Amino acid sequence: MSTTTTPAPRRSRLNRLDRLERLERGQTQLEGLLLLGGIVAVMWIIEVINTLDSNRLDSDGLYARNIDRIWGIITFPFIHASFAHLTDNTIPFVFLGAIIALHGAARLARVTILIILLGGLGTWLIAPSYPPTIGASGVVFGYAAYLLARGFFDRSLLELLVGAIVGVVWGAALVSSLVPHQGISWQAHACGGVAGVLVAWRMSARDGRGRRATKPAATASAAP
Repeated sequence: MSTTTTPAPRRSRLNRLDRLERLERGQTQLEGLLLLGGIVAVMWIIEVINTLDSNRLDSDGLYARNIDRIWGIITFPFIHASFAHLTDNTIPFVFLGAIIALHGAARLARVTILIILLGGLGTWLIAPSYPPTIGASGVVFGYAAYLLARGFFDRSLLELLVGAIVGVVWGAALVSSLVPHQGISWQAHACGGVAGVLVAWRMSARDGRGRRATKPAATASAAP
């Protein structure tokens, strides 16, 4: 009876590569979580300033179809009406954002920026012209929709499981927020959700092309 073993130098090289890969993955995840923490810190700093300034920053929110104040598309997710409003948004923002952040700061930055721009533009087009829209709940909806849709587009069991968890934990609250309520912008929620699906579709297609482009090279390097 004969057996084959991996030569010691090769095993050592594989172990080093495995450790390096784990370190790089850990660094990527840490960078993503730090960026998420930075975004949340900016929101809280802005709310402290807003409170000390008698909530005057509320006027820098999003004014629908107002060309002169279209820059509100970028500013309105970072402005909140009160600390209670900010707290309500921070909890799901951190929970959902952390799942995305585990894929790295670059992924979190792209998803967040695109949701803010696309969701904000949609809100700017369909929301009431007054009062101004403020708050990060549209981005929260975008994160949730992104996570729910990503598994379907990628046909990934793990990502489908993540989406299912998001649906179980936040689904009822998210759906109820789409029902018109006084003082709640269902338009921002709906547009953020649509933006999240669009971002998931676009990035899934982009990542799929990247995997197909690198697969031949990886196969060639593995050949004896």
